[in-house]
Amino acid sequence: MIIEIVKGDITEITVDAIVNAANNELWMGAGVAGAIKRKGGKIIEEEALVKGPIQHGGAVETTAGELKAKYVIHAAAMRSDGYIDENSLKSSVFNSLKLADELKLRTIAFPALGTGVAGYPAKLCAKQMIDTIKNFQPKMLEKVVLVLFSDEIYQIFKIKLEQK
Repeated sequence: MIIEIVKGDITEITVDAIVNAANNELWMGAGVAGAIKRKGGKIIEEEALVKGPIQHGGAVETTAGELKAKYVIHAAAMRSDGYIDENSLKSSVFNSLKLADELKLRTIAFPALGTGVAGYPAKLCAKQMIDTIKNFQPKMLEKVVLVLFSDEIYQIFKIKLEQK
């Protein structure tokens, strides 16, 4: 499976699914979730709320509204109170990949989960996300794009991906 790192806006990426840095209640407030809702439309949050709440570390899909993607996969790396830990981060990445595979998708894009609103350390996030992606055994999924908004987080992820 190909892993690509891009600096940019996840709402502008052309892939089968983009991942929302969600909370387990699935309401979409600030950060990545807010950007997805603003660009893709309120329908994304409305569909998500019907499926919530979900388990901390879980993932569910909705349509993508006006976005270029077919789906938004809501990865509940954090709880609604902002709590995030290594297990919930890894589980939400794994469950997002698994769901994309079950939906027979070929491409998926992730932001740096938990590094914004939840304040999770970017270096730990990069290690845990990239390790989880590398260890995933896809049936259909061919490409994972890590879309990083800031120069700093982009560099952290780039260095981690280049390490053996």
